[in-house]
Amino acid sequence: MTTLTKFSDCRTQPVAKDTSDVAVSGSPKHTAWPHFVSADGNCRAGEWESTAGVFNGPMNNQIEYCHIIEGEARIVTDDGKEVTVRAGDGFVMDNGLNPVWHVDSYVKKHFVIVATAS
Repeated sequence: MTTLTKFSDCRTQPVAKDTSDVAVSGSPKHTAWPHFVSADGNCRAGEWESTAGVFNGPMNNQIEYCHIIEGEARIVTDDGKEVTVRAGDGFVMDNGLNPVWHVDSYVKKHFVIVATAS
């Protein structure tokens, strides 16, 4: 069965994520609303938010499209590139990227994650 999932119509329960394995500094709190998971489990989409903190967000065997809907973050990649993303910005993080997110106060995004071969 194929579906069309409109996020604003979803009544998905929030899922608190444990950040102890990714936190670099501060005590970021991550919450996700997984509105869609494909039948084969290789694609997920929904909303995600983080409170203040610095944390790793490695792209291991996945590619992620993000669209910031509230707040902002500074993302630093392994090669030292720094990108500030804020409400309205869309971007893709490729498989193998090891971004470090710096959230001063709060950030919320829509996401689509597609699994890739290892």
